[in-house]
Amino acid sequence: MNEKRKVVLVGTGSVGMSMAYSFLTTGGLDELVLIDVNKEKAIGEAMDLQHGLPYARHNITVKAGEYADCKGAQIVVITAGVTQRPDETRIDLTARDTVILKDVTENVMKNGFDGILVVASNPVDGMAYVAQKVSGLPSHRVIGTGTLLDTARLRFMMSEYLTISTSNIHAYIMGEHGDTSFVPWNNAYVGCKPLLELLDEKKSDLSDLHDIYTQVQQAGYEIVKRKHSTYYGIGLSLNRLVQAILNDENVILTVSAYQNGEYGHKGLYIGVPAVVNREGIREIVKLGLNEVDQAKFDKSCETLKQINHETIDPLL
Repeated sequence: MNEKRKVVLVGTGSVGMSMAYSFLTTGGLDELVLIDVNKEKAIGEAMDLQHGLPYARHNITVKAGEYADCKGAQIVVITAGVTQRPDETRIDLTARDTVILKDVTENVMKNGFDGILVVASNPVDGMAYVAQKVSGLPSHRVIGTGTLLDTARLRFMMSEYLTISTSNIHAYIMGEHGDTSFVPWNNAYVGCKPLLELLDEKKSDLSDLHDIYTQVQQAGYEIVKRKHSTYYGIGLSLNRLVQAILNDENVILTVSAYQNGEYGHKGLYIGVPAVVNREGIREIVKLGLNEVDQAKFDKSCETLKQINHETIDPLL
């Protein structure tokens, strides 16, 4: 892209600011605008980042702004949302965040935004669905972070288990960013070698894979138990996704993408490997799932469809 690389962040909580801070160390942006319902917090966060700019890797203009700043931005990242209460059900959280995402998206769009929406608010698959429905943008230009962080956790844990660099672990978490996610182990590779073949050669216990998945699936809960919230991992995941879009990378990332029959389902957002470039999602990568994995994917889809139909749609 030859034009100024401008990104607007809506939501200056820990997740959003972890992403914002990461760009001071990686570069890749010309302008970063912070928007929050608490305007004074957005101003304070912008000031804090500005004071670190003399030591930043690249020069970036950072400022607190308004929704009018969405005009001309290539990407708007939405992390706004509420924190789940201890006694709150997932359905209750979904309902509250649907109202917030609807309001945020309407404000973004009525100010002339015509770029790519990246959604990280939870439950992310449902919130990506909200953002697309409300914005009216083509589905390939609305992307949820999906299982991007889950996949990073998987690659890290597999790397530790195999003593192989994370860059050579080609494995993915698919499905809902939640309890019905799964790993299609038959489609996992270490370098160019099938993972299951490698483990068979090493005489490894395949039950270890189940243990690794369980650790991945429970990782967020374990972090929250110790420090009340997670934000560094998803902040860096957002950085990676935004860079992939701005740099027109055509890279495969496991994001929440709109399904149009690729895995036998339509009309919902869910985590799948997809090719990401400056247009958003170029295409969904269709893996040959075995019968067991397809059943897991079907279950995940039905879970999300029910939430969309019963909780989200009535609020739109």
